[in-house]
Amino acid sequence: MITREDYQRYFWYFFGVLGVVLFWAGVWDGVGNLGYLENPLVSLFIGAAMLLIGGIIRKTDNVNQQELIAHNVLREVHHHPLKHEFHVKYFDKMTKKEILIGGEQLHRLEKGFLVLLEKSGKELFVPIHRVTEVLHQGRSYKKLK
Repeated sequence: MITREDYQRYFWYFFGVLGVVLFWAGVWDGVGNLGYLENPLVSLFIGAAMLLIGGIIRKTDNVNQQELIAHNVLREVHHHPLKHEFHVKYFDKMTKKEILIGGEQLHRLEKGFLVLLEKSGKELFVPIHRVTEVLHQGRSYKKLK
C-alpha cells in the first residue's frame, strides 16, 4: 500500500527530475545561441577539449588520493613497534632504479616527504609520491603504484 509519505517522496523525485530537465533545456538553448557555438564543429571541439581537461583534473585527483594512501601506510609503519621488519621501495629518479630501504631508517614524515636517516646521520628526503611498495618480512604489504 502506498502511503502519503511515498506520494510526497515521489512528488519530490519528479520535481527534481523536472528541474534537471528544465536546467538542461536552458543550457542547450542558451549555449546553442552563442555566436561561435552555433557551428556544430566548433561546439564539438570545445566539448572534446572540456572533456579532456576534466579527465586530466580527475587523474590529478587520483594522484593526490594515492599520495594520501601512501602517507597513511608510511605513518602506520613509522609508528609500528616492529618497524625494523618493514622495508620501503621507492623510485630514485637520479639512478632510474627502485631502491629498497629498511623501516628502521624511517625517521619521520614531513609535508609530502619521507625523511630517512642514513647511517652517517644525514637526512635523506624522498617524495612520498615516489614510494612504490611497502614490504613486511619480505612480502608485499601494500603496493602503492
